Amino acid sequence: MADLIRFGVSIDRELLESFDREIVLKGYANRSEAIRDLIRNQLVEMEWSADNVEVAGTITLVYDHHVRGLNDLLLELQHRYADLIISTMHVHLAHDRCLEVLLIKGPAGKAKEVSDRLLSVKGVIHGRLTATSTGEKLV
Repeated sequence: MADLIRFGVSIDRELLESFDREIVLKGYANRSEAIRDLIRNQLVEMEWSADNVEVAGTITLVYDHHVRGLNDLLLELQHRYADLIISTMHVHLAHDRCLEVLLIKGPAGKAKEVSDRLLSVKGVIHGRLTATSTGEKLV
């Protein structure tokens, strides 16, 4: 970790007490660790707001594989974005339900584009883009 800097923050007592209760429940060693994570989370969100910044994440899909043409369409979209999708995992949840997780790395704008395309396909029951960072700017 780089040089540590101490700084003061003014905060409402009730807000701080609520924060302290939450960080204890989540297992943080101290406020500093929790605040560092909050700052990192905000920086990751800011990364994703710039379409050309390289990011990483996952796209999670739950779908009905019995929907006619769905498997072919999902596979075709994954091939179209092969430069962005670096790995996939497919799990059978039930007789007609599948879970697919796609690991992605590339420009944020393109990641949002492929996510939107995949999540809007008929037969996809639920899905989510989970945004994270390559970590390069979070040292």
